[in-house]
Amino acid sequence: MTLRIATRGSALALAQAGQVAEMLGGAELVEVSSDGEPGDKARFVRGVEQALLDGKAEIGVHSAKDLPAEIPEGLAIGAVPAREDPADAWIGAGNALDDVPEGARVGTASLRRRAQLLAARPDLDVQELHGNVDTRLRKLADGGLEAIVLAVAGLRRLGRADEISFAIAAESMTPAAGQGSLVLQIRDDDEKAALAVAKLGDETALRELTAERAVVSLLDATCSTPIGVRATAEKEGMTVDAFVGLPDGNEWIRDRVEGAAEEPAALGAALAQRLLATGARDLLDRAEKWSGRV
Repeated sequence: MTLRIATRGSALALAQAGQVAEMLGGAELVEVSSDGEPGDKARFVRGVEQALLDGKAEIGVHSAKDLPAEIPEGLAIGAVPAREDPADAWIGAGNALDDVPEGARVGTASLRRRAQLLAARPDLDVQELHGNVDTRLRKLADGGLEAIVLAVAGLRRLGRADEISFAIAAESMTPAAGQGSLVLQIRDDDEKAALAVAKLGDETALRELTAERAVVSLLDATCSTPIGVRATAEKEGMTVDAFVGLPDGNEWIRDRVEGAAEEPAALGAALAQRLLATGARDLLDRAEKWSGRV
């Protein structure tokens, strides 16, 4: 039986699903619609999940950073392939964040990116920018902005890595949880799909994603919350870095934990507790008020 992969119809989603199909040795792509308003990031996964539940596809491909902490009953994460670079990319004037022109107009729809840009460079004029990758790059080319910030992984998967001026240093920009990773979702009773995707799984990527999702879940954060989490597993050890801040860049917390790579969920939980103990809940509650005015 030819496996069917449910995917959204955006250029990036199709590119990601196509890569998975190639890794599987061939599969049929089933395009689904995004159901929801522009600010509703859950729409990125809702249609794919419904296609799986309805039996229209056996595998769903998601950008891990879009996948909510709670997975619908009847579905499961089948595998996490090897991770692409999780960094954020600066496209525009400058070779590093320190030498970007003063007062540069920067486009992003992410409160996480806004918070960290302004924490590092309060002089920047961060402007709200929505749309897919091509739309954002076109708006930059039109001259209304000096720069935009996108994920390195998405640009590479689209064959647009040459657009990147520089990857923003990790100490200035902690990525979103799951950034650079794909999640292959299946029905939890589908043994054939489980066997097929298991061959694509990468243990290091799974451990990193597990730690990152633990932090986000315990902080009750969403994909629009100004929080960054980056786990790095090497050999038997793992470090997990996190950023929580206000979208205006005036207040933030950065923290890190280190531990055994074999216990990623526990390590993520430990970092979440440290963040809560140093005031992260208050920052996140206050950050929620920005949603309607940024």
